[in-house]
Amino acid sequence: MISIFPVIIVLIAVVIFASIFTVKQQTSAIVERFGKFNAIRQSGLRFKIPLIDRIAGRLSLKIQQLDVIIETKTLDDVFVKLKVSVQYKVIYDKVYDAFYKLDYPHDQITSYVFDVVRAEVPKMKLDDVFVKKDDIAIAVKSELNDAMSDYGFDIIKTLVTDIDPDAQVKESMNRINASEREKIAAQFEGDAQRILIVERAKAEAESKRLQGQGIADQRREIARGLEESVEVLNKVGINSQEASALIVVTQHYDTLQSIGQETNSNLILLPNSPQAGSQMLNDMVASFTASNQIGEAMKNAKPKKID
Repeated sequence: MISIFPVIIVLIAVVIFASIFTVKQQTSAIVERFGKFNAIRQSGLRFKIPLIDRIAGRLSLKIQQLDVIIETKTLDDVFVKLKVSVQYKVIYDKVYDAFYKLDYPHDQITSYVFDVVRAEVPKMKLDDVFVKKDDIAIAVKSELNDAMSDYGFDIIKTLVTDIDPDAQVKESMNRINASEREKIAAQFEGDAQRILIVERAKAEAESKRLQGQGIADQRREIARGLEESVEVLNKVGINSQEASALIVVTQHYDTLQSIGQETNSNLILLPNSPQAGSQMLNDMVASFTASNQIGEAMKNAKPKKID
C-alpha cells in the first residue's frame, strides 16, 4: 500500500492538471467531446473532462488584417497592381460558424477581393482608379460583408493602400506631368514678358506725352516772349518784319555766346563775318516782304467765271 499511494497521488495530480486549462483574453476555445462539438469556452480558467474532452482549436476575437495584392487591367489597357488591406474579426456569437464552416478563411476573403477588384477596375481608366479608390474599397467591403457574415466573420474596413502601375506607365505619367508643368511655367513667363512690354510701352507713351506737353509749353512761352518783344519794338517805330529779323539776329548771337561759354563743346563752324549779321537781317526782311506780297496777291485774286 505504501508503494501504490504515491502513484495514486501522481495520477490524481495529472487528472487535475489535464482537466484545467486557460483561455487568453479576446480568445475563444472550442471544446469537443469524442470528436463532436461540445462547448465554446471564453477567456479565463476553464475545466474539461480528461481523455473525453479536448480543445479542438482557438480563435482570436481581435481585429486582424489581411493584405491582398491583385494585378488587373484598366479600361485604357494599363496593367496595375493594387494592394487591398482587409480588416476583419470573428463575430463573438458566431465562433462555431467561423471555426467549422471554413478551413482557410484567408483564402476565402482573398478570392472575394480578387473577384470584386477585377470586376470594378476594368471599368475605370487609370486616372479614375487613383481618384475612385475609395469606391473600390467600399465595393469590396460590401461584397465581403454579404459573403463572410454567414461564416461568422465581420468585415470592419477595407482599404486600397497602394496602386502601382507598370514601370513604363509611371515613367510616361511623370514625363506628361513634367511637360504640363513646363507648359504652365512657359505660359506664366510669357504673360510676365507681355505685361512688362505693355507697361514699358505705356511708360514710354506717357513720357512722350509729357515731353510733347513740355515742348508745347516751351514754344508757347517763347511765342509769348516774342510777341511782347515785337510790341516793345513797335512802340519805338520798328515794324513787325524788322522786329522779327532783329530778334532772330539777336538769338543768333546769343547762341554763339552760349557756345563760347561751354568749355567741353565741339567745334562748330558758322558764318561770323562783320557783314554776316547785316546780310542775315536783309535776307530775312526781304523774305518777310516777299511772303506778304504773295499773300496779298492770293487774297486779291478772283476766281474766273466759267462760260
